This record gives sequence, C-alpha cells and structure tokens, in this order.
Amino acid sequence: MIAPWLVVIDAQNIFADPASQWVAPRFEQTVGPIRELVAEHGERSVVTRWVPPVTKEGSWVPYFQTFPFADQPPEHPLFDLVPQVADLGVRHVVSEPTFGKWGPGLAAVTGEHAHLVLAGVATDCCVLSTALAAADAGCTVEVVAAACAGSSDEAHERALEAMKLYAPQIRVRG
Repeated sequence: MIAPWLVVIDAQNIFADPASQWVAPRFEQTVGPIRELVAEHGERSVVTRWVPPVTKEGSWVPYFQTFPFADQPPEHPLFDLVPQVADLGVRHVVSEPTFGKWGPGLAAVTGEHAHLVLAGVATDCCVLSTALAAADAGCTVEVVAAACAGSSDEAHERALEAMKLYAPQIRVRG
C-alpha cells in the first residue's frame, strides 16, 4: 500500500480573516485537526496556496470584476499561510492560480497516482475541486471533514455529500 500524502489546501489569511469576503467561518476549528494531521504525516505533507492568475483570461475576467479585492500580486499578505500552519515547517508548498490544486505541481511532489488525504478550505470550492480532479487522475482521495471548513456550514455539508458520491475513489471521514 502506498503511504498517503497530506495535502492542506489553502490555509491562508484570505480564508481565515473574519473581515475577508472569502472567510470560511469555521476556519479556526480546522487548525487543531490540521496540526494533528501534519504531525501524523510529517515529511509527507504539502500545503497549497491559491494565488490569482497574473493574466486574467476567460472566466477569470468577470470573476475578478466581482471580487476585485483579491486581484493582488501573489506575494500579497492575503495569500500568506496562516501563522498556525506556516509555523509547522511543511517544506512542500504548491501555489496555483486555480481552485483545484491537483495538477503537475502537486503531482511532482506526491506522484501521479498518489493516496491523498485532504484538509483545508473551502470544502465547497478548492477542496472539492482538488478531490474531483485527483480522483479523475487516478488518485485515492480521503477528505478529513473535521479538518475542512466551507463558505458556510450548509455549503460544507453539501460538498461532503457530493464527494461521497465518488466512492470508492473519494472517501470522507470524520
């Protein structure tokens, strides 16, 4: 059996700050479970960051017209990892200008047909997008519900239910 890789999705200020339009209201409740998962997976941990595309094309044009506050350079503090995750010293960091983080950057770290354990935010956006793309690529995916937060409690639960439909490729656990 392949040892799993923990992927902590987008534990960033933009999703943690209560003043942000994109706050995941229960973000703070994910920090403890995420820290435990990183301790469990050690060197087989990856953190991801969502960063805006430098050139806005296609559907990203109206997206950033709707959310201009997020149209900042990738180095902007909004996109920094929250201190409680940054201080864990995870050495693998993958930054992508896409909701789903599965792609060449993450695959280069984990391998193409990895066993992934997903945590982070937002369950109903980046976690869901990552899980579906990774499963399509042949990865085994586990989503740790207690280590994820959505844009709302209802959206979190709906996303978990949607991912359960992809069993056995995607499994949701407590």
